[in-house]
Amino acid sequence: MSDVAQIRRELDAAGIATLTFDRAGSSANVFDRATLEELDAHLKFLAAASGLRGVVLASAKPAIFIAGADLHAFSPAPEESVLAALVEYGQGVFSRLAALPVPTVAAIHGACLGGGCELALACDWRVASNGKATRIGLPETQLGIVPAWGGCTRLPALIGLPAALKLILGGKPVVGIQALKLGLVDDLAPPEYVLAAARTLLGRGRRLKPPGRLLHCPPLPALIAAKSRKLVLARTRGHYPAPLRAIDVCVRALGRPVETGLALERTALLELSRTPACRNLLGLFMLQERAKKITLPELSDLTSAPVRRVAVIGAGVMGSGIAQWLAARGLSVLLQDIDAKALAGGLHRIEALVQGGLRRRLFTPAEAAATLDRVSPILPDVPLTECDLVIEAAVERLDLKQKIFRDLESRTRAETVLATNTSALSIDALAGELAHPGRVVGLHFFNPVHRMKLLEVVRGVRTSPATLAAALDFAKAIGKLPVIARDQPGFLVNRVLMPAMGEAVRLFTEGHQAETIDRHLLAFGLPMGPLRLADEVGLDVALHVQKDLAERLPNFVQPDGTLEKMTAKGWLGRKSGCGFYLHGPGRQTKPNPAAAEFQSGHAPTGDGASMTDRVILPMINEAARCLELNVVDAPEDVDFAMVLGTGWAPFRGGPLRHADALGVPKVVRRLEELAQEVSPNFAPCEHLRQMAAHGRTFYPAPP
Repeated sequence: MSDVAQIRRELDAAGIATLTFDRAGSSANVFDRATLEELDAHLKFLAAASGLRGVVLASAKPAIFIAGADLHAFSPAPEESVLAALVEYGQGVFSRLAALPVPTVAAIHGACLGGGCELALACDWRVASNGKATRIGLPETQLGIVPAWGGCTRLPALIGLPAALKLILGGKPVVGIQALKLGLVDDLAPPEYVLAAARTLLGRGRRLKPPGRLLHCPPLPALIAAKSRKLVLARTRGHYPAPLRAIDVCVRALGRPVETGLALERTALLELSRTPACRNLLGLFMLQERAKKITLPELSDLTSAPVRRVAVIGAGVMGSGIAQWLAARGLSVLLQDIDAKALAGGLHRIEALVQGGLRRRLFTPAEAAATLDRVSPILPDVPLTECDLVIEAAVERLDLKQKIFRDLESRTRAETVLATNTSALSIDALAGELAHPGRVVGLHFFNPVHRMKLLEVVRGVRTSPATLAAALDFAKAIGKLPVIARDQPGFLVNRVLMPAMGEAVRLFTEGHQAETIDRHLLAFGLPMGPLRLADEVGLDVALHVQKDLAERLPNFVQPDGTLEKMTAKGWLGRKSGCGFYLHGPGRQTKPNPAAAEFQSGHAPTGDGASMTDRVILPMINEAARCLELNVVDAPEDVDFAMVLGTGWAPFRGGPLRHADALGVPKVVRRLEELAQEVSPNFAPCEHLRQMAAHGRTFYPAPP
């Protein structure tokens, strides 16, 4: 057991014991072996205590109840016996809590996830705060495993199989009011009254065993399971084994002793922990944690003042999305555009985003109103001397952006950071005519801003260390996950993505149907087919980026002319309603038969595997080239950015993890074949050739 106490025990004169979780030196409470041992010792003491009338479990953290298990126990991969012992020990501790002879209550304020939720489920009663920080759920299937400290056993018994499967399979937490409606908690209270409400619940005594549910009587569980499997397979295409195992465990544990359910959970978790999907998903979780703390050695001694007031230049889709995100996080935002009509459009988009968040319970009405109040529209020429940061989000034209930055330099303080949201233009070129180019940095947000966690922080040749440090601190402060890229054409994400999109267009031009191409890439694991993605991005935007990269990079080929012909007809994808697909109201999409006029008319060659290789392998090739040219420092940066920035098959871990899984020599051989059969632009880069020749991998082989 740890020498430092993680749990405080207080026993009052009324016989009520309170166990308060307060992990030393951390803003979060998590379960590791030491914390479980400490909890076990407290529970043994309480089980033998005389005069005990009830137990309350609480947290001293301002925004965390218990965030779950310490996932470092899974990485690097532990010996299976060690992992089995940890799972079994945790199950035993929670069962000891459930067996206490007095009523128990979890007083939940803040994140109550994974093992924290399972701890609460082992209590007789639960009360949650109605504060925004409170979120309750079981996200384990998102990490390639199943809840194994009682979640798959106790949750269906508490709220019913259909509701439990929805929570477990979705992996998304619910806020307090939703938890109350589900029966996941028994009461709701303001944060300051949660402990008092918990003590009141103790008066109900021990929880009686719930009566049997009609939906749990055969054959209904089997029917519910079959429907759930069908939905999971439609969403995951069978690439993620954890949700399917969770269904199996939940159904088989119904109506059986808790010990039987725990044994099923334990077996499932140990089997899943050996799968590549689990290893890759856990690896991506670790990379997200890494991004929250990312810095550079040369920045370690630099401190930056917090950003409180921001100006966003450009009220289009990206500018308004950025402004809404910042305002929702408490920043004052000045939104500028060239005329009143453009500004009105931006404000309308911001209001629509806020209303959407209100419907999804991401905001309270008061928070929604405050978000809108923080955005102030301005026209050009308004002084920006009160701004700590300015983000330019105008159209992708170098001359226009250079003009904007010259203007911004004259309207801001010398220490104001000047950032650009460009997706591909050179940071150095944008800053080139400024008196102080070190103030300029790239902050490339991804669309839609309110959903995409990634933020490319791009350092130009002349970006100062102080500016870079301020940009990184800002990215973390607004809840984005940064990756640092150097100022090279396309930066990282677009540079790796565009060869795939260009190759998909060429496959279409050769005569393959758009839906066929996209279907094969969906089967590979991409969240959206490349031609559907082109429509969503905008065919004009995709064409601009491809042409820009082709002009600036020797290995890129010019677009084949199809996108130019389509955009010349006004076909811009979703925003015009027409592209490779026809786009109707909402998200309605169907193939566009008129697009056949842009195809060769010849019978296309190549099967699904060939199409997949032609789209996926160029991404691996370009990702390796980004390492070769020091666009980023590590393969982890590439894989993290591609998964979070494009949704690149998370269960495969990213393009470079996938290259290791295929075998780098095999990747090189297949690229060489495609260079002979299709186009020389498939030729593997020198970095890949050298890795294959020397038997190297991007990541160390697991022990």
